[in-house]
Amino acid sequence: MELFFIILAVLIVIFTFLYYQNNKIDITSYNIKSDVINDGVIVAHLSDLHSKPFNKVLDKLNEIKPDIICITGDYINDHARKKDKMLSFGKELVKIAPVYYITGNHERRLESFEELMQEIRETGFNVLLDEIAVSEIKGNEIDILGLDENMADHSDYRARKAGTFEYRDMKPYFDELDKLSGFKIVLSHCPENFEGQKEMNYSQYDFDIQLSGHAHGGQFILPFIGPVFAPGQGLFPKYARGSFGERPKLIISRGLGNSEFPFRLFNHPEINVINLSHNNK
Repeated sequence: MELFFIILAVLIVIFTFLYYQNNKIDITSYNIKSDVINDGVIVAHLSDLHSKPFNKVLDKLNEIKPDIICITGDYINDHARKKDKMLSFGKELVKIAPVYYITGNHERRLESFEELMQEIRETGFNVLLDEIAVSEIKGNEIDILGLDENMADHSDYRARKAGTFEYRDMKPYFDELDKLSGFKIVLSHCPENFEGQKEMNYSQYDFDIQLSGHAHGGQFILPFIGPVFAPGQGLFPKYARGSFGERPKLIISRGLGNSEFPFRLFNHPEINVINLSHNNK
């Protein structure tokens, strides 16, 4: 009987620890200055909810009071689990601020993809499938390019890791973005596309920031080692968290939910907050 209670106590401690690891939301802030920003704009970046209607996210966003919300894919997982709850959750998000959304690999795997996109649009999301949205926020022009990279199949991951994947040429969309005069944001699900590609990397183009997710922060972040694994990058991925570059700058979300692997370790869910201001402020 004593052994039973010891095992029970250990299991309770483990469960409590894992629950904390997967539900304590970190807020990571970035301050970006630009000549084309006249008044302060707050951008909230969410990624990889994976069908988790995370009410704590709503609480945090109501505290942050963002001017726009950007979601960089895998909002709903590839089994469309909890789809109705996620659509209801989306309606709560748009009450806080305009939402700009791109697909991830999970949405792209769904046979009901087109139907899902229509349902997501009906929640009020601005769905960007290789499209640009031009928005006026507090007198500032914000130009948002949403890329539909469509790297959905598991064979795509293996090809990317092996360096044999045939990437789509996104130059025409960046050329259209370049014609605009506002602050330029690129939404891309896969962070390694920023500079990991040799010829078609996004960092060669003229824009301000790229927001990405997908890597889940490496799922586990080990002390003194860092992120452990990301699809398409493999072990010890470079593009799993934090930021890279200056202008353009890549900002990676560690994500908010989990997909097939059920828990995170030393890698709390994350909301990125990007504070935009004028160079002289």
